[in-house]
Amino acid sequence: MKRFGIISLLGLLLAISLSLALSAPPPQEVLPGTYQVDPVHSSVWFRIKHLNVAYLYGRFNEVTGTVILDPEDLAASRVDIQVKAESIDTHNADRDKHLKSPEFFDVEKYPLITFRSQACRKIGDNEYEVQGDLTLHGVTRPLTVTVVHTGAGPGMQGEYRVGFETTFTIKRSDFGMTTLIGPVADEVRITVSGEGIRQ
Repeated sequence: MKRFGIISLLGLLLAISLSLALSAPPPQEVLPGTYQVDPVHSSVWFRIKHLNVAYLYGRFNEVTGTVILDPEDLAASRVDIQVKAESIDTHNADRDKHLKSPEFFDVEKYPLITFRSQACRKIGDNEYEVQGDLTLHGVTRPLTVTVVHTGAGPGMQGEYRVGFETTFTIKRSDFGMTTLIGPVADEVRITVSGEGIRQ
């Protein structure tokens, strides 16, 4: 009887949790305007495979940019993101120094990684396809990403904020970064989670 009571309680809690999840409101609608990327609450992460054994994760600690949003006229929307290459952080000082060298990012010659959009269209609920140009290591190539609108609303000081996230994969060899391909994978998965403040 005691066991049956515990199972019934767990079932009730599961049903309540599922009900709450299904009734959770979608992210608020985006207000049109110009948004500055909040560098404190925005993240750029990457994942790359080492020796075909395990994934190494790292991040860039300095990201800035401007996003112009017009939900009624997506053709007028713009995304302009800058990432400081020297801010790479893999939790190992020696490796970070090597990655900043001319063998990889060559940060003195190419200090910024940038993405500038060219077109945007809605492809689903809270999902957008953004086409643009990614510049990395001095090489510019077209890139199309799926961007998810993750939320919007007032901040702690009454400012209006909006959030987006995208995950995509590139080949570093496409950008002239060919050192150690083999021991270190060519494909890199990148996740950008951005929070913008309406100006």
